[in-house]
Amino acid sequence: MINQLIQRIQKTKAPICVGLDPMLGYIPEHVTRKAFDEFGETLEGAAEAIWQFNKEIVDHVYDIIPSVKPQIAMYEQFGIEGLKIYKRTVDYCQEKGLLVIGDAKRGDIGSTSAAYATAHIGHVKVGSSVLTGFGTDFLTVNPYLGTDGVKPFVDVCREEDRGLFVLVKTSNPSSGEFQDQLIGGRPLYELVADKVVEWGADCMDGAYSNVGAVVGATYPEMSRILRKLMPNTYFLVPGYGAQGGTAEDLKYCFNEDGLGAIVNSSRGIIAAYKQEKYAKFGAEHFGEASRQAVIDMVSDINSVL
Repeated sequence: MINQLIQRIQKTKAPICVGLDPMLGYIPEHVTRKAFDEFGETLEGAAEAIWQFNKEIVDHVYDIIPSVKPQIAMYEQFGIEGLKIYKRTVDYCQEKGLLVIGDAKRGDIGSTSAAYATAHIGHVKVGSSVLTGFGTDFLTVNPYLGTDGVKPFVDVCREEDRGLFVLVKTSNPSSGEFQDQLIGGRPLYELVADKVVEWGADCMDGAYSNVGAVVGATYPEMSRILRKLMPNTYFLVPGYGAQGGTAEDLKYCFNEDGLGAIVNSSRGIIAAYKQEKYAKFGAEHFGEASRQAVIDMVSDINSVL
């Protein structure tokens, strides 16, 4: 699976993924109005607005990016109707040739982790049928419970030729409360990195493992260290743009061959039309604004590689 991602990155020359994290406040009024006129101000109406918003953006960027990353919480807040749109979005993106990174940050132990893995990246048996749940290509995983929590995901990852991105050093300001704490003289995030390498050893797909790591762009010196600790691990890099990470900050996430990382941007792309820089497009042409924001982001990142 990681090789598929690399091939698409090389084809598009765009080491990025677009975070499909729709909030109702991001959606232009004409889109929500149409959805509410049809379904009312209901959960179904909100879900319809999200679907139309997502579809417009995907239709404008699918040919210039390798992947998308929908954050499942943005859909779960609208209950079952939102989850239906999450699945519909996953399917539509894959039909357009995009790889989908399901950002669910799941993590538990034993059969519960196995069930999460089955739901998102595996298959479930129902009678004589073998079916897919959400069917994403990659899944983000929380390693806080240790190997008991991660191994079931790794097992499904290997069996199904899917990918994982394990949280190692996240981009949020308070991440250091736990992740930077010293254990035996080393910060916790380094110990997690060692485990990611161990977990990924049985899931190699060429030069890189199908078990990747989440490494935030907002801590460049730490990403430099982690790149050395995990030379064969692909990084999913949040924190670029709206969270303060710059292209210069994230260059350490990449290897010398220009591979090794894929950088996420969510509201910087999907709500680009709200930025002064892209105001000329207007709310009616928000998809075109998103496309231009992708082009600008790719140019910015490639300038440091």
